[in-house]
Amino acid sequence: MALFDHLGISVIDLSRSIAQFDPVMQALGCTRQDADGSVSWYRGEEELILFPAREADSEPHRHGRVGWQHLAFAVDSRTEVDRLHAIAVVAGWSAVREPKEYPRFSDRYYASFVEDDSGIRIEFMHNPPRETPAG
Repeated sequence: MALFDHLGISVIDLSRSIAQFDPVMQALGCTRQDADGSVSWYRGEEELILFPAREADSEPHRHGRVGWQHLAFAVDSRTEVDRLHAIAVVAGWSAVREPKEYPRFSDRYYASFVEDDSGIRIEFMHNPPRETPAG
């Protein structure tokens, strides 16, 4: 059983957010499903759903405030981190941190961070298991 079933995110401009999320989620191998007043992407049983904000005067989320911090997508290689980062930037995400190593997490950790117009931050990361000596 998956740890999470679904994640719902409220955004300022649903149309704009769809344009930003769709290329990234499809590159992650997800299938899009439109619904009345929302859109979602799923891969297997896991689903990410975007909803329009209920308050018209909502401002973008600011990183570091109470609430959303970021969502990390684990991928199979450093090349995949680079590829997804580039796709996100072309789709209108702002680069927060370019792809690089993060030795403070592990000597194998490689990641990038991007943020959309609603202040939603995601990470693409690759952190392969440590190789154990054959014995």
